[in-house]
Amino acid sequence: MARVTAETLSRKQREISVSEFFAKNRHLLGFDSLRKALLTTVKEAVDNSLDACEEAGILPEIRVELEAARGANRYLVRVTDNGPGIVPEQAPRIFGQLLYGSKFHSLKQSRGQQGIGISAAAMYGQLTTGKPVSVESRTGPEAPAYAMQVMIDTNTNKPKAIGRRNLPDWHLDHGTLVEVELEAKYLKGRQSVEEFLHQVAVANPHVTLHYRSPNGDTDSWARTVERNPTAPREIKPHPHGVELGVLMKMLQSSRHKTVTQFLSRDFSRISPQLAGGLAKRAGIKAKARPNTVARQAADALYKAINDSKTRIRPPSTDCLSPIGVQELLAGLTRGVRAEFYGVETRKPAVYRGNPFQVEVGLAWGGDLAGDELAKVLRFANRVPLQYYAGSCCITKAVMDVSWRTYGLTQSRGALPSGPLIVLVHLASVWVPFSSESKVAVADYDEIRKEIKLAVQTCGRRLGQYVKRKARARSEARRREVFNLYIDEVVNSVEAITGKEQKLFRERLLAISRRKTELAGMLEEAKGAAGEDLETCENVLVVDPDAAPPAADAAVAAPANGKDGPPEDEAPDEVLPAEGLEPLDDLPPPLPTEPERDPGSQLELV
Repeated sequence: MARVTAETLSRKQREISVSEFFAKNRHLLGFDSLRKALLTTVKEAVDNSLDACEEAGILPEIRVELEAARGANRYLVRVTDNGPGIVPEQAPRIFGQLLYGSKFHSLKQSRGQQGIGISAAAMYGQLTTGKPVSVESRTGPEAPAYAMQVMIDTNTNKPKAIGRRNLPDWHLDHGTLVEVELEAKYLKGRQSVEEFLHQVAVANPHVTLHYRSPNGDTDSWARTVERNPTAPREIKPHPHGVELGVLMKMLQSSRHKTVTQFLSRDFSRISPQLAGGLAKRAGIKAKARPNTVARQAADALYKAINDSKTRIRPPSTDCLSPIGVQELLAGLTRGVRAEFYGVETRKPAVYRGNPFQVEVGLAWGGDLAGDELAKVLRFANRVPLQYYAGSCCITKAVMDVSWRTYGLTQSRGALPSGPLIVLVHLASVWVPFSSESKVAVADYDEIRKEIKLAVQTCGRRLGQYVKRKARARSEARRREVFNLYIDEVVNSVEAITGKEQKLFRERLLAISRRKTELAGMLEEAKGAAGEDLETCENVLVVDPDAAPPAADAAVAAPANGKDGPPEDEAPDEVLPAEGLEPLDDLPPPLPTEPERDPGSQLELV
């Protein structure tokens, strides 16, 4: 066999297209199984629709339709939104070119980040069925609606538009319809399309969703908030989040005339005075042109920026748009029937110079299964994360919490057991996903710490409620024992005296009630815990046997400016614990009189 020469090897080398790479490694994008491929396609289309509607200031209304196509394991995914629409010239590149988008270089919170999602779904459909993605859109009532099909040339990562035509009778004034035929598998249950859409409704209470399954079953989630989230603002990079190579690239491409202008205008939180001081410490002239700074000088500037003596304020947080306390309560009560709801929003923090904020919600009791592990709902920038929970920073942070402190059972290194749902939302300008499929959050210490602290705050409130309820059950059992002995004592006295001892029985029952009074026990628990759950705006306690709580009531802010309910409304009724007989069935309390020995009240009639 002839020896291969370097010249022979060089002739075999060629450039690899990014779409060709992902076509061979589609598992990196979330298309590693038929069932996951269906969910990923729906997720990417819904994310695009939500981002477009929110950026245009339109309350989103999205319709998701799944339809069985001809052939085994083939489905049509059709997603329609009422967003601003797509300019016809941009549609081929949006759906037929990987790494093309508007959010990769933008430092503000958004669902999409890499410019891969929907085009990757279109590419997967093309690879498995040979069919292009179909697009219909209109940008306004006066603009003509159009339809086209788009294919991807995986060798060059270039789109190809096919058969563009106008639609004179399109049914929406503005919006977009996307249809992808792909090889997939439809199953209900966990990690299904239905579960994903329900979680979208929980984290996005301003959205109306309509859904039709391949079986013809329909479902809808009406919006419970009549306003879009606060639009995040784009910020400039923070110097603590920039690495040396990125700093050198920014210096070379900067259009500013001096280094001080470059530092103060291309970065956030650096004033002209601080910029001059950093340049001086790095040995760079303040009026030097940025593109003349050598590598050694750039390294000195990088060290000056990250020196412990350099005080640079954290980045601005108006680039974030968290769900909000009341909106999160409204989302939790949307399809989750529990008796205790608690939420907590942490103050914004920073990792690698990127602002982020953590929100946590708990739902406990009610219709939730009590013999299973707690369910963790993970969200990143309002998008549900369905896979790889074990390797996600969110799950690890929840398991780090000592749940036994709050009255729940927990095995070592596991989630707690009981009727519990833990919702964690991470909002950031750049979510550190562990892979391109965006299904799990990378394990950064700063993020893990903030999640744990927020969960612990909610856990303390839940522990207060769980322990209060356990004590109420204990008092109920005590009362039952007292009542059994009361019957025996009264029957014996009647046998001895030969007279009916009705008043004697009522007085014994009154003493039993006073000794095991639920209301007194609750007041004592409130005082011991130091926080009144009934007036805390982060907590909602409901009767699990009553109708589901009205979501609009959870969204409405207190009318009197206080944390408690409005003055013209009564607070939520505190109900007796399970097994405790209603107070109305007991005799009225004895008239108020000086405290004395209970035995003196047991005079026979």
